[in-house]
Amino acid sequence: MKKSKFYFLALIISLLAIQTSCIKKDDNWIPNVYVNFQINPNSTEYINLNIIGGYEYLYGGVKGIIIYREDMENFRAYDRACPFDYDVHGSSVVVDSSGLILVDTLCGSKFIITDGSVLEGPAKRGLKQYRTHYNGEYLQVYN
Repeated sequence: MKKSKFYFLALIISLLAIQTSCIKKDDNWIPNVYVNFQINPNSTEYINLNIIGGYEYLYGGVKGIIIYREDMENFRAYDRACPFDYDVHGSSVVVDSSGLILVDTLCGSKFIITDGSVLEGPAKRGLKQYRTHYNGEYLQVYN
């Protein structure tokens, strides 16, 4: 009886070890961090957000946040951490000179500013996006 319990326990442990060793690690993700702040995008402090297509770099998230104004009522907020190399020192996502593409400074991955999806490069996932709510005066960025 004791031998059968031992073999059963050994079988369960072996199956668990095999199952967990077969799980594919996905390095293309950004850790969750608490984000909840508000700004007045119409103030002179955020002058670039006063126009459609404007953007600003703000503190927060994993490596900072890019706020992009889509139109008069809608904003996008992306983490500046690239899904491919977020944990590498020196990498961060910036807006290129066209104002339409976001580029990781290290791996070269490119993302579309209007939705954060991958355009090219080694990143397999789009940028981490935070929720936004604009009431006409204040923009809240949160997750």
